[in-house]
Amino acid sequence: MKQVWLLIGCIFILISACTGDKKRESSTHRAEQLQPVNLGVMTTMDGFPFVVAQRLSIYDSLGITVNLMHFDSPSDRDAALQSGQIDGAITDYPSTIMLQAHQTPMGIIMRNNGYLCFVVSPSSGISNCKQLPTKNIAVSRNTVVEYATDLLLQKNSISISEVNMPEIGQIPIRLQMMQYGQIDASFLPDPYATMAMRGGYRSLISTRELGIEMTATAFTQKALNEKEEEIKLLVDGYNRAVTYLQKHPLKEWKQLLMEETGIPEAMTGLLILPAYEPAARASAPEIEKAIAWLKAKGRISPNYQCTNLVDTTFITFK
Repeated sequence: MKQVWLLIGCIFILISACTGDKKRESSTHRAEQLQPVNLGVMTTMDGFPFVVAQRLSIYDSLGITVNLMHFDSPSDRDAALQSGQIDGAITDYPSTIMLQAHQTPMGIIMRNNGYLCFVVSPSSGISNCKQLPTKNIAVSRNTVVEYATDLLLQKNSISISEVNMPEIGQIPIRLQMMQYGQIDASFLPDPYATMAMRGGYRSLISTRELGIEMTATAFTQKALNEKEEEIKLLVDGYNRAVTYLQKHPLKEWKQLLMEETGIPEAMTGLLILPAYEPAARASAPEIEKAIAWLKAKGRISPNYQCTNLVDTTFITFK
């Protein structure tokens, strides 16, 4: 009888081993079949869940390789999209529309949770927005930074001709020039806005208060056609990372935040993170506003239509 049970036990072990091997082979085969996704990210908090998904091996568990490529300026990021160096990027509606309108077909797959603060330097003498005429306000052309600046001026009945708006695309340089007194104000994302305020700068208003919601994740049409399964897994990993951030206290991922942003430990508690939510579709009304603004600026054709700009393949709800 003992021999019978021993034989059954051996058979069970063999079956389990074979099944495990098949599962491992299947997982390995799937990983080999999937292509890597190259995603451009700015050093801002919009794309932090993608970083969490990568650094906590969430993407590894899904069998996908995600390469995060960092950029300091929108122009460098957009050039990488145009040349095919990256498949997609954390971007904004105006930037994506500009690419789409100038022969780089794009698809916005989801909106992101991010905001900008309008930061003024201590040496500028600015205490309220009515004092902006004659001041130097740095912008990044054709992006949500310039859009927000225009809207802020409009809401305060200030003509664009009354201010100087130099283009400084690289975010670290914008902050540095403010520190040297070469620029009076600019819209900055976190962690740069928090770093500035930690140094005595003030934030007069944010894009949240202005009602602007324009940051997004977008991919080239080529990537959307060739990497549909991979992008679905990218979004899945993003959502899992959001759940992780919602359920775990800062102390459990503080080190990751410090490494990603470069901020010291003392500042981690001061950083106001976006209220991260699961991936959702881009806002159609906000896209229409961005299009109208670019047309009014003469940056895109009056006949431009946002056909296929929003890709609904990856998000099943609004």
